[in-house]
This record gives sequence, C-alpha cells and structure tokens, in this order.
Amino acid sequence: MSLSPVMRQFGLAAAMAAVISVGVTNAHATTTLYVGAYGGSFEQMLRKDVIPPFEKSNGDVKVVTVPGDSTTTLAKLEAQKGKAGIDVAFLDDGPMYQAIQLGLCGKLADAPVYKDLYDIARFKGDRAVAVGLIATGIAYNTHLFKQKGWAPPTSWKDLADPKYKGLLVMPSIINTYGLHALLMEARLNGGSETDIDPGFAVMKKSIAPNVLSFDPSPGKIAQMFGDDEIALAVWGNGRVQALRDQGLPVKFVYPKEGAVALGMGVCVVASSAHNTLAQKFVQYILSPHVQAILAQSQGVGPSNRNTKLPPAVAAEVPSPDEISKLVRVNWDVVNPHRNAWTQRWNREIEQ
Repeated sequence: MSLSPVMRQFGLAAAMAAVISVGVTNAHATTTLYVGAYGGSFEQMLRKDVIPPFEKSNGDVKVVTVPGDSTTTLAKLEAQKGKAGIDVAFLDDGPMYQAIQLGLCGKLADAPVYKDLYDIARFKGDRAVAVGLIATGIAYNTHLFKQKGWAPPTSWKDLADPKYKGLLVMPSIINTYGLHALLMEARLNGGSETDIDPGFAVMKKSIAPNVLSFDPSPGKIAQMFGDDEIALAVWGNGRVQALRDQGLPVKFVYPKEGAVALGMGVCVVASSAHNTLAQKFVQYILSPHVQAILAQSQGVGPSNRNTKLPPAVAAEVPSPDEISKLVRVNWDVVNPHRNAWTQRWNREIEQ
C-alpha cells in the first residue's frame, strides 16, 4: 500500500524524532568525566583499580584520564578557564595553591568523608584536598654507607657534610623536593619562607659542592644508587619505596628537624560541566578502600585516618605519628617568589 505525501512526511518526522531520542539517550549513556592526573604508574593505577568500580557504581558514566605532571595540568586548566574541559585535577600542593589563587578550583561540596581527614590534608577555603601525603626527606645508599662505615643520616644539616662531596643528588628548585630542601635549610639557619637568603647561603657554600647531579629523574637516580655513584638524595618516601621495590639498597630518613609535607592534591575544576559527578569522584578517591590502593601503589600516606593498611604497606608510608610531625609549607608566601628564586638558583647554585 502506498502512503500519501502527508503520511510520508509524518513518518519521516516520527523517524527523525526517534533518532533524536536515541541520540539523547546515548549522550546520557556516555556522560564523560575528564580527570587531569599524573602519568605513569599513577594513571595506570587509576585505570586498572580505581576508575572501573566508580564507573560501574555510577551507571552511565565514563571516566577519561588526561595525563600530565602538575605544571602541565595547571597550564591546561589556565587555558580552559571558564570553559568545559578537565573536570577533576590532581596537582601537587604548591601548584594546587596556584590553581586556587587563579580561581580554577570550585568549592568542595560538604560530605561526611571530609570529617575523617587529617587536618594537614585540608586546603584553605575547602577548594582542594590532599588525597595522599608524601614526606620529603633524605634517601641514603645502605650498601655504600655500610662499606664506608658511616652512620645513617639524621638531619638536613648532613647534606653539607664534606664527606659526601660528589655523592649527593639535590633536585633543582623547579622540583618540589629541591624547593623543600631550600626552605628547610633557610629555617635551620635563621630564615624562613619570608627570608630565604640563609637557605641560599648554605646551599651555595656548603651543599652545592657535594652535589653530583641536580637531575631528579627517577631512572637516573635509580642507576646512580645501583652503581654506588651517590650516597644521598633529597627525595620523597614514595619514590624511595619505588627504588626499594626494584631491589636497590636505599632507605628513607625522616630528618629530626622534620620531613616536609607534599600533598597529592585534587580539586573539582570550577568550570566543570559535571560538578555533581566530579564531587562524587573526589569523595570516592578519599574513601578508605581507594586510600588503601593509593598507599600500596604510590607509597603515599592516607589522608583518611580510617584507612586500614596491611602491615607491610603501613611500614613503608608515613604513619599517623609521622604525618603529625610533617612540616607544612606556606604556599601563599612561597608561590609569588618561585620565579625569582628559580632565576637566583640558576645563577648561584646550578652553575
């Protein structure tokens, strides 16, 4: 039976409506949350162990990682300011405070999990939170120390000991570990974040002569420890654990003056098109279950005090007592000076 022109038009309109309806349903089915995350093992952990359960428990959701270090991710957030793009961003605490100051992070929605966090994990104004706590301290070569008959280091001041001449890795100031060391040397020599001169003075006179390399790349440091080229490195406890997992003879020391807190921060991006879902993702990352995954995979101390860890994992991450003693950096004071300090470092230290 042939259809009249009117019926044919009606049928076409109905078909188009059906297509549009399917398109809307599919669009809903593919709601995508973009997460700016550290690359390497961190991204692999998210994709393998963290994201799949979140997607499954939240229905029609897909989480896509956008890998990059903190500097790269911060630049992406600045470029997209006010527009949809990355919804959730992981940044080290220094760059995270920059992101907050630039208005790139939205306020975290109130949720019960935030009451379970250590105070040091909270960021000013609740615009971000640390999902893991890393300690910056001293890594030492147990094989070389035993061979030399040296006692393990105990203090930031040990970096200036002449017996370590040519045996130290001091990360550049553009790396958070190097900046932490500069700040601690300033504090121990009469200065502070607001008076950095004493830190530069001891770096230039006493520590730089001991430095073999300012390159903090994990592969290079692993090789130098393995070949007994270095005795010490300023490094994070998680990085040290990664070296130990490779079978290298290295241990981490919490200096007696205090290791420095490095918060692995996360925030909901202010321009997120999926704020509610982004808030749920951040809260999920802070759950004890995911916190335990982070600790085992990345060597970070849990931010959630209710996290239970196997004894072998707990022994390799900052304990609650060690977390309570971590030195916190005043990033609101430090960040405005970083460019000037970096230029000074290049002139005076890394010559």
